[in-house]
Amino acid sequence: MPRARLSPEQQAEPRRRVITLGDIAGRESGGLVVLLVAIGALTLASDEFLTGNNLSNLARQVAIFGIIAVGQLLVILTAGIDLSVGSILGLSGASTAQFLVAGMPIVPAILLGVGIGTALGVVNGLLVTRALLPPFIATLGMLGIARGIVLVSTDAQTIQGVPEAFQVIANGTILGIPNLLLVAAAVTAVMWFVLTRTVFGRYIYAVGSNPESARLAGVPVRMVTISVYMISGLLAGLGGVLLASRLGAGIPTAGTGFELSAIAACVIGGASLFGAKGSAIGAATGALIMGVLNNGGNLLAINAFYLQIAIGVLILVAVGFDQLNTRRSASSGG
Repeated sequence: MPRARLSPEQQAEPRRRVITLGDIAGRESGGLVVLLVAIGALTLASDEFLTGNNLSNLARQVAIFGIIAVGQLLVILTAGIDLSVGSILGLSGASTAQFLVAGMPIVPAILLGVGIGTALGVVNGLLVTRALLPPFIATLGMLGIARGIVLVSTDAQTIQGVPEAFQVIANGTILGIPNLLLVAAAVTAVMWFVLTRTVFGRYIYAVGSNPESARLAGVPVRMVTISVYMISGLLAGLGGVLLASRLGAGIPTAGTGFELSAIAACVIGGASLFGAKGSAIGAATGALIMGVLNNGGNLLAINAFYLQIAIGVLILVAVGFDQLNTRRSASSGG
């Protein structure tokens, strides 16, 4: 029996496609899947994982990484990188503790601590845009400068004796929710709004996609580049202040290696080191994945070295999938 011919309208009707998690959550979908699997596995493996005390500790541990990762994301979106965030965090935190021990009121001390991070971020941006240094070199130099300054200014000694009211900022709660988690959520929400709902956010993606085309289209490329490094420095400074509050002391070596953790969180959360791809929620998700893995490793008494291997594998897998998707899009003309 011959098949009935389809009308031109029926022939032109597109095929229905199954909606996937990637359609709903975008580039963050892979990170969300990994996060859900990790949470589910740890829930089954440890009775302590979902307890209030452990979740509170996890939130405090992840919050500072999340704040720094969101700042790092803005730089990565412009196809740059900021290796100085860990040292800036250490300098801002120790400086804030020094101001407080010297008798300065809490609010001015916090503002100065965050201001130090912001100023160093601006210097990074100027080195990249005015001195035309590669971001890797410019921020690598700032990494050494900031770490050297904090070690010299503190004589490599922990600064103790900060007021209890300052410690409450990071260790307190509101309605049972840790203050640090609220701050990290607020920073993530603000950056999500900036990137998705403002002209400045579109400028950031445009600069990361093609800076020359963006310049020809009227985008102030230099100002956008300086701004993202400034924001990265500001959030690193904020992270330093919060860490000093959480520990109740200014530690000159604080933040060592945080820059690599921030970059890893962004990549695991779906950001591309080639720029113009990534989101604030993805960066926060990546930080949460790393925090959950470290927390679970401690609960299950897993060797920390194995956790480093796992995080390294996640980074390679995330970058591999990104490259695969890029090649597929290029081959299909998408």
